[in-house]
Amino acid sequence: MTVSIESMPDLATREDEVLLLDLLNSTPVLNGVPQDLLVVDGGPAPWVQEQGGPGSAAEVAHLRLLRDTLQAVVRGDERPEALRPFLTGVHLLPTIHSGGLGWRLAVDDDRRLAARALVAWGRVQETMPGRLRPCANEECRLFLLDRSKPNTARWCSMKVCGNRMKARRHYERARRID
Repeated sequence: MTVSIESMPDLATREDEVLLLDLLNSTPVLNGVPQDLLVVDGGPAPWVQEQGGPGSAAEVAHLRLLRDTLQAVVRGDERPEALRPFLTGVHLLPTIHSGGLGWRLAVDDDRRLAARALVAWGRVQETMPGRLRPCANEECRLFLLDRSKPNTARWCSMKVCGNRMKARRHYERARRID
């Protein structure tokens, strides 16, 4: 079954950017233990259904593969061409509406969330190059989308990673002085 998602006039909405970032950040480290928020006890996690997906095993497997590849691309470990297989079965169809020309994303149900995230990634690359990046804390596995004017954000969270890194640098400077 093919499902169409309409989001006109702009195909990748702010909601899709949030989906992209949430997907990238679905492998956090909690209390030193890596987590996978897409899978709970071997079955689909509520995360998938909260995002509007059916939560089928095929959908979860596809999302996990896309997530892992996107993480590698954003980190610079893979080239963007690694995302090409995820475009299979994804179609953008032009439509005319009262506001002019629009686009409709047509894709199978099990690939809908992944396609939205992939289209959002492409849009972010076009409109905000270099602003989607991993957290500068090497112990963190999260990503950020820097919307600051000077494009200088380094941390997924200033309260968590930023504070930890600043405290760590302060401690090391103080230790060198002693």
